[in-house]
Amino acid sequence: MKLSLCTISFRHHLLSISDIAQWAQRHQFQGIELWGVHATNLEDQPQFNASWLAEQQLKVSMISDYLSVTGSAQAALDKVDKLGELAFRWGCKKIRTFAGHKPSQAITPDEHQAIAERLNLLAERCAQNGVNLVIETHPNTLADNTHATLQLLKAVDHPALAVNFDVLHLWEAGEQPHIAWQQLKPYIQHIHLKNISSAAMLNVFAPANVYAAAGNREGMVPLFEGALDYQAFLESIGQHAELDASLEWFGPNVHSVLQNDNRQLQRFFTSYQHAANSAHNEKLVVG
Repeated sequence: MKLSLCTISFRHHLLSISDIAQWAQRHQFQGIELWGVHATNLEDQPQFNASWLAEQQLKVSMISDYLSVTGSAQAALDKVDKLGELAFRWGCKKIRTFAGHKPSQAITPDEHQAIAERLNLLAERCAQNGVNLVIETHPNTLADNTHATLQLLKAVDHPALAVNFDVLHLWEAGEQPHIAWQQLKPYIQHIHLKNISSAAMLNVFAPANVYAAAGNREGMVPLFEGALDYQAFLESIGQHAELDASLEWFGPNVHSVLQNDNRQLQRFFTSYQHAANSAHNEKLVVG
């Protein structure tokens, strides 16, 4: 995997994009997932762009924002066009959004059709802007479990619509992430990685809490120290070096947690590749 950090992790920090990029490069991240509000607020600083980031061996792997699936279609299209301009500036091919703000089980057939039509419209405009629209698997949306996500993808039926596979949120839905992965694999273009100390603490990831400077952070833990067994999940899906993944950390001690999680992920992939190569060589010898 090509690993990114998220600028949203620094949402309450007094840090510049230069500070974040330099730290990311120094600690061997390959990319940055740029929060939409951060991308917008950098608009009047044209010296920061894809070329500048490439000089530090980094790229913007995804711009994460929130597009409306109800209300004014024109306003949503205007926002897509603005995000498309920002994506072009940063050399980015993915715009992340949520599939509404209602659980899939609470949506009527008419509402589902209307949202699917809106997402088709937005995906088509994204395609015209040279980017893909990436739907995140997330609670209280039309992509809150694997079945609902597949239903939505089928209803939208557009090649520019893809999936941001949030491992923890699918586990939160009561699924086995490695099985969800196999079902959604053809559509997955990005992965979000985070963990929790126990299922009882999952409400700390509710948007109203996460975005609040005084929000509760109890239960947020480093990737390999939580209730979700990432060792088993990563072993089950293989290396998938072609995919982008982001460490989505919302808790305290941002630098130390991201650095340690990155180090452990790199150690895992090195061991995984070594084991795969050894198995391949043994097979050749036996053959």
